[in-house]
Amino acid sequence: MNIKITANTLKKLEQLFEEARYIIRFEKGTFNSGYCILEDKRVVVVNKFLNLEGRINALSEILPSINVIEGDLSTESLKFYKQIMGDYSPNIITIQTEMDI
Repeated sequence: MNIKITANTLKKLEQLFEEARYIIRFEKGTFNSGYCILEDKRVVVVNKFLNLEGRINALSEILPSINVIEGDLSTESLKFYKQIMGDYSPNIITIQTEMDI
């Protein structure tokens, strides 16, 4: 999957984690992978020294391994989540829109 490396993409990822009831913390640490997940507390700790691309990559790597309830996500976050997970299909949305007209 191709994710654009922009500050807006990082904000979308952070919003998605927030809606999935996870807290993201950017902290100093010696993480081999650049991040750490505390499942019981629903906290994701990302190395604060990572650049924008590193932060986006770390969060997108974490996303498949956490429990996300799609019903808790807003429409925009759900669309972004499915895009990241590979389930997103723009044709389905277009067809639904045309049927509603």
